[in-house]
Formats: sequence, structure tokens, C-alpha cells
Amino acid sequence: MTATSVTTPTANGVGASPRRPDGTVKVRGEFAYSSDLWHEDMVWGVTLRSPHPYARIIAIDIAEALAVPGVYAVLTHEDVPGVNRYGLEHADQPVLASDVVRYQGEPVALVAADHPETARRAMKRIHVTYEELSPVTDSEAAVAGEGPSLHEGGNVVRHVKIRRGPQDVPADVVVSGVYEVGMQDQAFLGPESGLAVPDTEGGVDLYVATQWLHVDQQQIVAALGLPVAKVRLTLGGVGGAFGGREDLSMQVHACLLALHTGKPVKMVYNREESFYGHVHRHPAKMYYEHGATSDGRLVYVKTRLYLDGGAYASSTGAVVANAATLGVGPYKVDSVSVDCWGTYTNNPPCGAMRGFGAVQAAFGYESQMDKLADACGLDPVEIRVRNAMREGDLMPTGQVVDAEAPVAELLTRVREMPLPPERPFDLRHMPGGVSNTTHGEGVVRGVGYAVGIKNVCFSEGFDDYSTARVRLQLVGGEPAATVHTAACEVGQGLVTIMQQIVRTELGVDQVTILPMDTSIGNGGSTSASRQTYVTGGAVQAACAAVRARLLSRFDPKVRVVGGKLVAADGQVVADLVDVLGDDVHDETIEWRHRPTSALDPETGQGTAHVQYAFAAHRAVVDVDTELGLVKVVALDCAQDVGKALNPQAVLGQIQGGSAQGLGLAVMEEIQTSGGKIRNPSFTDYLIPTVLDMPPMSIDVLERPDPHAPYGLRGVGEPPTISSTPAIVAAIRAATGLALTRVPVRPEHLTAT
Repeated sequence: MTATSVTTPTANGVGASPRRPDGTVKVRGEFAYSSDLWHEDMVWGVTLRSPHPYARIIAIDIAEALAVPGVYAVLTHEDVPGVNRYGLEHADQPVLASDVVRYQGEPVALVAADHPETARRAMKRIHVTYEELSPVTDSEAAVAGEGPSLHEGGNVVRHVKIRRGPQDVPADVVVSGVYEVGMQDQAFLGPESGLAVPDTEGGVDLYVATQWLHVDQQQIVAALGLPVAKVRLTLGGVGGAFGGREDLSMQVHACLLALHTGKPVKMVYNREESFYGHVHRHPAKMYYEHGATSDGRLVYVKTRLYLDGGAYASSTGAVVANAATLGVGPYKVDSVSVDCWGTYTNNPPCGAMRGFGAVQAAFGYESQMDKLADACGLDPVEIRVRNAMREGDLMPTGQVVDAEAPVAELLTRVREMPLPPERPFDLRHMPGGVSNTTHGEGVVRGVGYAVGIKNVCFSEGFDDYSTARVRLQLVGGEPAATVHTAACEVGQGLVTIMQQIVRTELGVDQVTILPMDTSIGNGGSTSASRQTYVTGGAVQAACAAVRARLLSRFDPKVRVVGGKLVAADGQVVADLVDVLGDDVHDETIEWRHRPTSALDPETGQGTAHVQYAFAAHRAVVDVDTELGLVKVVALDCAQDVGKALNPQAVLGQIQGGSAQGLGLAVMEEIQTSGGKIRNPSFTDYLIPTVLDMPPMSIDVLERPDPHAPYGLRGVGEPPTISSTPAIVAAIRAATGLALTRVPVRPEHLTAT
């Protein structure tokens, strides 16, 4: 790892890698996740779900379930006191289905009982009469208007159209392809869970694993018909998220049961229910055509992308915008034609997942760049370098890239990394491993490259901000700071980053992060690689306000360093302890990044995004061409992070994102048939383990973005984007096969 060295006011400030405050207890198994929540008087809630992808509800009979001893409540849509609708972008999803179910697993009824097994037995005694309907399962057909309309207005959630430059321009070389991406699951290890505790005044406190406390609160109060002050949310311990906790799951259900029974209600999904209970990555079908000069310089890109949003909108509209605006990749091209649709079908609902539309598009455009390299007789890195975006270039939307864009350098750096040696025969290093499926015969090696682009923060004019409160005072005779936000820590290390920022800005070592809850202003969603940028910016700004009050009677050039007030010449002016005395300095700041704007509906032009982040991968694979088994031997990465606030955490994010990209490349897919999930378990839905992850050489560039706090760029998503196409490119290089779909399965490699 290469990184610019920094000098910080304290050893554990910005640029350092202090130990995470939650790290030790998580490693020891002592951390309290939301599924560990407990209340002495609590009852258990369970959900009855539809077995059908599409059906009309004729009748619901709950009498037999209510008669089960130990049951406190059985609720249906008739028991929803407020609006029986919720949703992130469109309130189109019922809290409990009333007249029709639109996907397998849709919630129909709730049960609360004194024991989870009692609740499950009662749930099975709810009798629902359905009239099955023919499901809509093809997104391209949905755009064409085939099949019934699943929602008022038809089956297109959103269509984004981008046109820039002259159209129908001639090209010396033209390549085209059709590419597909399967439905990937976030596969977080901590299932959906939470505890709702009613108060004595008709309100409720919800402790829950989520990604966005305030948006959860807004949807819950609408469904409960209560004022905001009556519904209070506190973040429970989160066991991973990756986008799958942006939408509601059990939040409203637990609150409904708690208010109805007057008892605390705990809900915890099992693994199978979790597959039904949250959104997934949008499957995609993508048509690409690239035109270039004979020496490989892009002339035009045309693409049509179809994203299957499933039964409800979730964040499909924003995912479509990302896929469209980033659909050409980090390349300079003057003629662009992009059409991207997100659709309703009766497949499982799809929404946010790490990479958020950019993942799907990258598999398409990077596959095309390899195909174009072959057609022009160029090296796959060289053709990318020739077309690489640079600072000052235009996005397809006409937005100027106004910060450094080291795309060519990233590609060059991964190409120059040492390749792994040819290993002597060892079963542990063969495709298939110690299962002894090969002794090296039929095993071939391939190398592949890919680069990706991702926006950071929310886009298209969304009012994207975070609120932070910072308090500085003496505690036990020592300066100490506390930080309060509603920004969700979901495992990414935000708690650590906030402590580092406060130590840097206020020069104090003792920093306490208060529980995240809705008693403070909105922290926004933990998604879009935005929390370090936006909540970090809010904490930095709140610290600056505290510092300004603290130092108001001193020279403006005085700084706080290591508990001392230090003048510009390095002389100590005073001790922070003496200056603070009995005073408490407390500031709350609502911080926004620079504004964005909506896209023009006809041309797709506009300043849609706040910031762009880039990563490149080189993959090395061994493929058993007889059995179709793949071993990823190396997965090396170069990424521009702007500024590594916590270098160790940055490496962890790059490794984790690359692992999810590997999963999509060769193993992860929710398989559906007729709208029904065929593999809702970790037995049949495979995710990479530590044994599947190869060694990674990681080169971290720090090219500061002048518009961002500390010059940082979002880190978490870019490595997921470029790792998948790099691995597939390496498999193509090894086998000579076209491989137009991910994940690549054994039958794709052995079919004749």
C-alpha cells in the first residue's frame, strides 16, 4: 500500500489506524447485535408470507390462529391504523397485503405469542384463500407493455434517457454485445431483527438494525398514524448491511404488534425469511454497441439497459439513474446514447446493493472494451488507457469532472504489479482444491483487467445532509468530547472515523460516540459511500464551531494540539484544561455537500453527482476447462481514495468490496423460476469464504478532491464494481469463451 504520510495533532487522529472501539468485542463474540436484544416481558412476532408470486387474496381467516394458547395478537391489513403503504421513493408497498400479493414472500399477517415456536404454530393456522394469477417475470417484456400492469401507470418505474454529442456517427470498428447480470443478495450475516417497546402514552421505542433511522421513522409514523414524537428509533447492533437494510422489513410489524398487545415485541428473521424479507441487487439485461477508430479511440457508445426492480419500487429510480449516468464507464467519448429502464415484475423486490447500478453497467462496458481491444489488435490495458477519462472531461450527462481522475494511472499501476508465480502442482491451489478433481490436466491460466467509476453521495438534487452535535468539556479533570449523530454504524467503521476527526480538530484524546437515534437530526442513509463524506463533514464542521467558541478570545492562528493551545510559532499559550474550566462548549451543525441538479428528461444532461471515485483490478485465474471450475489466484487493485482517513479501514473496504465482486463473478445468484426463489439458504446460495479469497496486492492512491472534507473520496463501493469484470475477463483469456453472463457457472465453461 502506498499512501501520503500525514502529521496529525494526536496519534489516533485523521490518517492513523487506531483500534476500532467495537473490534475486540466483535472478535470475542461479545458484541450485542439487534438479534440479541431482550426484554423481560417481551413476546415474539412472526410474519405470514405469501407462497405465490402473484395472486388475488379472496379471504383471510385468523380464528384458528387466535385460539392457540399463548397467542396475544393476530393482525392483518385491517389492523393497520394509518396508511397501509410505505416505500423509499414511492409509497407503493403495503404494510400487510390487502387485495393482492405481488411477490413470493410478501407479508400478509402477523402473529405475537409468548414463544417463537408458539407464534410459528399459530401462523400456520392462518388460512388465506388465494386466486393465483399469471406473473410478470421479464423486465424487457414489461417495458414493451406485455402482461398485466402490476401498479397504476404501468410496469415502468423509471426510464432515463441520455443523449450527448452527434448521433449516428461513423466508426472504423464496431463491436456489440448482449450481457446479463444475475440477482445478487447482500448476504449480511446478521438477519433482520429488532425490539419494539410500547410506552404508556400510546407511543413506541424501536431498537433496530437499519441503515437510515429517520426515513424508517417517517414510514413507520405514516403507517401507525402517529406523530413523529411518538415513534423513537435507536440503532441496534448491525451485522452487515450493503444496501439490504435501507428498506423497511420488520420495523412497522414489530411496532404494530407492540402497540396492539401493550408488550415489547421482538422479531428475528431466520435465514430463509431473510432472503424474502429484503431487497436484492437488480438483475440486468444490457445491449451495448461501441464504435471506435482503427487505433482504438472511442467514437460513440450506444446502450440499452433493463433493470428488473421486482414487485415494488424501493430505490429502483435512483439505481436506474446511476446505471444510466455511469453506463459508459470512466472513458472519454463524445457521442453517447443511453436508455435505461427499471421495471415492476413479480420477481423479488430489488433495491440498493453495494455499487448501486454501476456494478451491472460495468460488466457490460468492460466486456465491450475487451471485445474492442481484440477487434483493434490492442492490449486490454492499452485500449483503456487510450480512452481513459481525465480531469476536465465530460460525463455522458455533460457534467465536468472537476477533480483528478487518475484512471490511466490506476490501470498502469495494476498492470505493473508482479504476477503470481506459476505454482508447482498442489491440490490446495488447484480449481476444486483438495477434492482431488484434477492433477493439473485441463487447467489453464488467464489474466484480466477492468476499471470502474462510481458516484459518491446522493444525486440529482436530493437534499443530502447530515447532522452532528459535538460537546467539549472537562470530565474527571480531563478534556473530553462527545459526538451525537443519527448516522448508522453498520460495520464500516464510522464510529472510529468520527473519533479520529474529533481528535484531529479539537486535539483531545477522549472521544465518546453516543448511541445513534432519532432524538437528533437526520444523519442520512449509510449508503452511497457517503457517511465519511457527509457525516464526517458534519462532525468536522461542528468541531470547528466548538473550536471557534473555545478560542474566541485568542489569536485566530492559535490551534489546539494534544491538550494544549499552541500559537503559530509553536509556543504553548495555555492548557486546554485551564481554558475549559467549568464551561461546556456544545454545537450542532447540519452539513451539506455542494448541490447537484436533476437530469433533463429529454437529454439526460445535468450536474447529477457530487463526486466520482475510481478503482481498477487485475485478476489472475486458473480454470479447469473439463469440469468448469475456477480458482481466482490473485485479485490486485489500485484505487484512488482522495485521502485515507484510516488506512487500515480503507484496505478492509477494498478487500471486502472485492470479495463481493468475486462472488458475483463466479458463484452468487438468487435463482428464480416463475417468480419463485429456488435457493433461499446459504446451502444453495453460495458466498465467498476466506478460502475463496486470493492474496491481494492493493495500491492506494491519495489524490485529494478539493471539494470534499480532507479531500476524501468514498471507498466502499468502487472495488465491487471493477472486480467482477476483471475476473470474467481473466476467465475469457484462459478459455477463449465469450462469457456474457454473470455469475459464470461451470456449465458456461464446459458447454460445447
